[in-house]
Amino acid sequence: MQNELLRELSARGFINQVSNIDALNDALNNGKIAAYLGSDPTADSLHVGHLVPVMMMRWLQKYGHRPIMLVGGATGRIGDPSGRDSGRPMMTEEVLSHNIAGLKKSYSKFFHFGDGASDAIMVDNYDWMKTYSHLDFLRDFGTDFTVPRMLSMESVKRRLETGMTFLEFNYMTFQAVDFLTLYKNYGCVLQTCGADQWGNAIMGIELIRKKLGKEAFVLSTSLITDSNGKKIGKSAGNAIWVNEDKTSPYEYYQYFRNTPDDLVEKFLKIFTEIPLDEIARLSALQGAELNEAKKILAHAATEIAHGTAAADDAAAAAAALFGGAAADNAPMVEIEMPGDMGVVDFLCAAGLFTSKSEARRMVEQGGIQIDGQKITDPRAEIASANSHMVQKGKKVFLRVVRK
Repeated sequence: MQNELLRELSARGFINQVSNIDALNDALNNGKIAAYLGSDPTADSLHVGHLVPVMMMRWLQKYGHRPIMLVGGATGRIGDPSGRDSGRPMMTEEVLSHNIAGLKKSYSKFFHFGDGASDAIMVDNYDWMKTYSHLDFLRDFGTDFTVPRMLSMESVKRRLETGMTFLEFNYMTFQAVDFLTLYKNYGCVLQTCGADQWGNAIMGIELIRKKLGKEAFVLSTSLITDSNGKKIGKSAGNAIWVNEDKTSPYEYYQYFRNTPDDLVEKFLKIFTEIPLDEIARLSALQGAELNEAKKILAHAATEIAHGTAAADDAAAAAAALFGGAAADNAPMVEIEMPGDMGVVDFLCAAGLFTSKSEARRMVEQGGIQIDGQKITDPRAEIASANSHMVQKGKKVFLRVVRK
């Protein structure tokens, strides 16, 4: 009998590849499991491109299984070569620590953490990798990886033409040891990942089989691309961030509100928890009615990431903007915003007022809304997000974008 969780994941379009779907099905039918998803701290927030496996892990927790969220403090010091044409820049210890804290904030939006059987836990692979000397690592694992096998990986073959370093060549061995460590410490039998991590993840189940004689599994998801077919990510310059200090809840809402017609059904299944029969109804809408489905998609996705109040505020702001037209129709101005900025300075920098006293008076009178929230305190600070939607009075709308 196919496991209920696998049926849910399949129906929602999460599953791209499974290493051994029959054996994974049996494992899920025989009891609750632990599964892990890893992310290197290359930025201080998750983005929408990360969320397909994140949402899949969220479903895993809803069905009573335990998610393990791995932050790659060690692998982040190497840099994942997958999908890259060049090596990643080295990060300082301060940047790594800052980014790890940001990822923890992102994950807390999607999972319940605690000590219960299905509560999520967060681990950092630097905690075990730092215990190995170079010699120890080679003696313990060096004979478990063959060079021909490593060279056969797509992530390696692509980079050989542009000059893969020995540092990056080691990345897959670190990821494999992560899976082995989590198997031994937490009974973790499943790694979930994006499609571009398939080869690295497979090395993990091979290492577990060699070292322990046990079976483990990999389940990959497809990658989400933008309208130009590019993978959504930081390096591609098209990221929609999860943490509100980088992408405001309003901008997050608008990203999903502006979903292309042909992706509405896919996004409803992946980025929301709306029942499948309701998704089928929404997806069947045509023409102008499909905009209602996009609003429901945007609200549901924003509610998961930012909470009900923020989703309601974003929807209200979108409805106020030209009667609900897309935010892209609003005028736009770019300003320098290296950090949080006082609201009065922010409004003047955006060109909405020529004097601070005029801006302060309008704020105190309740005539300013930013990202759907009325600002009445002239001492309020505006977060240094990628962009903000500002409403002045009833008719003036302006998108303020950080340079």
